[in-house]
Amino acid sequence: MNNKSIKFSRTSAPEKSARMVETIVGCKWSLTVYNLLNNDINRPGEMVRSVEGLTTKVLNACLKRNIEFGILERETFNETPPRVEYQVTPFGEKFIKILTELEKLQLEIDEASR
Repeated sequence: MNNKSIKFSRTSAPEKSARMVETIVGCKWSLTVYNLLNNDINRPGEMVRSVEGLTTKVLNACLKRNIEFGILERETFNETPPRVEYQVTPFGEKFIKILTELEKLQLEIDEASR
């Protein structure tokens, strides 16, 4: 067996995905928005009415960040009055699955520490 000392370089998190996770998880409303969309509540006004403490301003900022990361998409309908709906993208579905698995892991950790 070779006794040479092997040095490993420091590996950093992928820049874009790390920033995305930090931003989305750091926003306390993103997970709520995903839950609303999962329950077919996809219009901004209905979202605000469905969640106590959620304001239009905060919701719009949250939706904008999620669109920028490609997690959500916005669909505008040419109607009077104008109608806007949000949906989870295929990429967003994968991302939300990862967040769900992280939540399950946290529950396991919490159970083990009791």
